[in-house]
Amino acid sequence: MNIDWNAFTPWASLAGGLLIGLASALYVLGNGRIAGIAGIVGSPLRALATGGRLAPERSRLLFIAGLLVAPWAWQLFAPLPAATVSAGWPLLVLAGLLVGVGVRMGNGCTSGHGVCGLSRLSLRSLANVMAFMGAGFATVFVVRHML
Repeated sequence: MNIDWNAFTPWASLAGGLLIGLASALYVLGNGRIAGIAGIVGSPLRALATGGRLAPERSRLLFIAGLLVAPWAWQLFAPLPAATVSAGWPLLVLAGLLVGVGVRMGNGCTSGHGVCGLSRLSLRSLANVMAFMGAGFATVFVVRHML
């Protein structure tokens, strides 16, 4: 294993982790709900699917707006990192569908279980994190070493 020391950014990573933890804590203190992205994004989508009969909470819409505005706010301080994708569209669509199935099966996403659930010492979240991390490790091993 080689480490790209030029891309090694422990202080920026620490700051990002602290900001994610702070935002999650403020969200749960302010709303009484954990900041699971799947649930937050799913609420407006359910409202659209039902023709607006289930109005999403305003805090969820503001959370999504924050996710969309964040890259533009970042550009005020630094250039956006270059995004490179080496997979084709069919593989990306398949990966997205598999992630969606996993989110439904696990009753939550990585942010809900990994950030919020583990910090609350939830055993269900621990089991889910172990499952999706193990699946990720296995997938990388298969793709890089067996295919």
